[in-house]
Amino acid sequence: MGQGEVFFEFSQVGRQMRVAAIDVDTGTEVIVIMPVSATKLQMQQLALAKLLKRLGTPPPPARPAGKLA
Repeated sequence: MGQGEVFFEFSQVGRQMRVAAIDVDTGTEVIVIMPVSATKLQMQQLALAKLLKRLGTPPPPARPAGKLA
């Protein structure tokens, strides 16, 4: 991924959301299916992780979900 630009496409299919992540530079596309109850951010993160794996790019480090005590 040269520029790192990714397009996301969301299509609801019943109670599921089909999310496509497309790398602009290579045209590589991956699809994930998630429950519509997931947040848009969760959907994008999963699709992006799958795209990065397909492209052989290491994923960014995970951030903690909440505050640390």
